[in-house]
Amino acid sequence: MPDVDHLLNQLSLAEKVSLLAGQDFWSLPAIERIGLRSLVMSDGPIGIRGVGWAPDDPSVALPSPTALAAAWDPELAETAGRLLGQEARRKGVHVVLGPTVNLQRTPLGGRHFECYSEDPLLSGEIAVGFVRGVQRLGVGTTVKHLVGNDFETDRMEVDVRIGERALREIYLPPFERVVAAGGWGVMSAYNGVNGAPMAANGRLQDEVLKQEWGFDGVVVSDWRAARSTVGAALGGLDIAMPQLENPWGQALVDAVNAGEVPPEVVDDKVRRVLRLARRVGALGDDVPADLDELAELDGEAVARELAARSFVLVRNENWTLPLEPAGLSRVAVVGALAMDARVLGGGSAQVSPPHAISPLDGLRLALGGTDVEYAVGADPRPFLPALHRPATVTIADHEFEVEPAAVRWIGSLPGGLDPAGVDGLRLATTFTPDADGEHTFAVSGFGTFRLTINGDEKYAGTLHPPGTGRADLLLSPREQRVTAVLTAGEPAEIVLEQTIVPGAGHSVATTLGHRPPSPDEDGMIEEAVALAAVSDVAVVVVGTTEQVESEGFDRTSLALPGRQDELVSRVAAANPRTVVVVNAGSPVLMPWADEVAATLLTWFPGQEGGAALADVLLGVTEPGGRLPTTWPRRERDCPVLEIAPKDGVVAYDEGVFVGYRGWLRQKTAPLYAFGHGLGYTTWHYEEMTVDATEAVVTLRNAGARSGREVVQVYVAPVTPDDRRPPRWLAGFANVAAHPDETVTVRIALPARTWTIWDGGWRTIPGDYRVIAAHAVDDDRLTAVVTIS
Repeated sequence: MPDVDHLLNQLSLAEKVSLLAGQDFWSLPAIERIGLRSLVMSDGPIGIRGVGWAPDDPSVALPSPTALAAAWDPELAETAGRLLGQEARRKGVHVVLGPTVNLQRTPLGGRHFECYSEDPLLSGEIAVGFVRGVQRLGVGTTVKHLVGNDFETDRMEVDVRIGERALREIYLPPFERVVAAGGWGVMSAYNGVNGAPMAANGRLQDEVLKQEWGFDGVVVSDWRAARSTVGAALGGLDIAMPQLENPWGQALVDAVNAGEVPPEVVDDKVRRVLRLARRVGALGDDVPADLDELAELDGEAVARELAARSFVLVRNENWTLPLEPAGLSRVAVVGALAMDARVLGGGSAQVSPPHAISPLDGLRLALGGTDVEYAVGADPRPFLPALHRPATVTIADHEFEVEPAAVRWIGSLPGGLDPAGVDGLRLATTFTPDADGEHTFAVSGFGTFRLTINGDEKYAGTLHPPGTGRADLLLSPREQRVTAVLTAGEPAEIVLEQTIVPGAGHSVATTLGHRPPSPDEDGMIEEAVALAAVSDVAVVVVGTTEQVESEGFDRTSLALPGRQDELVSRVAAANPRTVVVVNAGSPVLMPWADEVAATLLTWFPGQEGGAALADVLLGVTEPGGRLPTTWPRRERDCPVLEIAPKDGVVAYDEGVFVGYRGWLRQKTAPLYAFGHGLGYTTWHYEEMTVDATEAVVTLRNAGARSGREVVQVYVAPVTPDDRRPPRWLAGFANVAAHPDETVTVRIALPARTWTIWDGGWRTIPGDYRVIAAHAVDDDRLTAVVTIS
């Protein structure tokens, strides 16, 4: 096989430049005469969508990245990565656009469900596991977003001001860990850092990433983040995506010919693209060596295990959980999200899974002989949920089925249709209602619609005004509601027709929503309280909505939307055995935390979430998660909260005191601390020995059930040092043991543990406490080591 430089020398300048920019929304062009096939990219934090959002080609949906981090297990992250690598190969994808390792600096970040943690070590270790798993399948990754894209507000234009020490100790280490582990790609952020847009930030992308760290992979822009020809070319960017509004192409050829961009700069970029193509098997006959050695993973099984391992039990008074099925005759399941489960976050993280098991479905399946009754209680959703009935979708001459009644895609169309030849779609279903009365239906999405029910036109119109931007269309859909009086048991024929502007068919989002006849808000709460009062246990599912947690905007509050807090308090007053399930991707306020018997955090749990929830509630498996973020009791307690730019700038004035580091410095107790989480057994930490390179911890499962523990090792200067946090995470290990079994684990303490950035990495000598802990605020064993 000819080497990369030999192939490079066969290319003209125009051909070279063509390989540095998208030929469409998701791919780079092929050059057949040198054996180069088109490199295909796809969003992929929790599933691989492919080049379209094709509902007729579903994608396995794993739990959110916050859930993956909550498991504190790099090996489990590698399994998740292997599954997504497997999915990518099935869908013809060469490069996965992830993982996201931006830190959760403030809990108001709207996209934090897609990030791992507030701690750089935990984020980096989980990301390394994920990247190794994906790349074992010969599929590339692009760790993102380098750097400072820790919020969504004005993300395209804002300049983030981060001091060099905070950059080196907090924000860059997750990227550095992935590069050191052999990651093949990095995605640059939309925002600027310290005065330079990241897509043209030569200081970080060229000097630090490529020269200092020795990164030999590609730097790809976030979509439409590259906005200058020469600046991006000289600033370390290798691939500008997508084709839309791309600044390169002929403009870059002209810049090279004019002497504004040296030819060797272009050659270096092309060399990196060819190297990536060879790694993923898109160049010549090269195929990743160990593909045949890897057994195929069961997507449903991995999704279910990962969900259960991620759930964090933060409260369990009097061992309320696990529930004993034999002692249950009636279970109340309450909350809109118990039936309409939110299994993934909004924005580019979305995929279309083959199914989604709700908490209600999961419990009913697991408790076949028990009366499991449902009440909405409170509904925080501003849009009606999609009608849960099969629907037939027709686009041109292509037809497929969806359930529920929603259609969404970005990029290639279902059936491989040409967007230029598509001017609309038709969604049709037969709905047989369970209840008499006035049913509410809704049309949401973007475009022009016509809705008929039993032949009667109920709505005809356009939801968005002319000229609405592409981002607003995708991230801010609108809704029109109508009503129809229906009779229980009598089928109703419903047809929703959508007109698509010619050429715009590569981006579609259409939902037929439905709500059956129901009481008003007060009546729904009363109905839930009455059900809870006559049940053995009440399971209340609360959470956020797509309008609260999504790419494209930040949160305005940590409070649960709607009247969910009131619902929890009312149900808990009616039934002392109230278990609250929090379906949110990142922290929310829980003013009722001390009123309920148990609280379980399930993040966005993926397609098998309801089944995993039943497993955990009924004790089939243990909740294995620990908090990857600090959960506050009150918003005002958060050390960093505000996001709004001032004169186009967000200054990270807190320096290295991010997350639990900031909480410890201000000496405020949160509701639940970083690392907190309960299981179904008890652990005794028995012995620890330490030196400058590792901590060796022995612990015993002192309970009656098998279980897991996350051993967390923190380091703290014996003599307080204002330059450094009171303590910081230095290492961790995930261990399992049977009742009365003793395990010993060795946890490495890297050389960086004892250093700060001071124009370079400098060791701070002195005495340090090394703490084996159950959480950052729950010490179990302590030893002292002297660093010289």
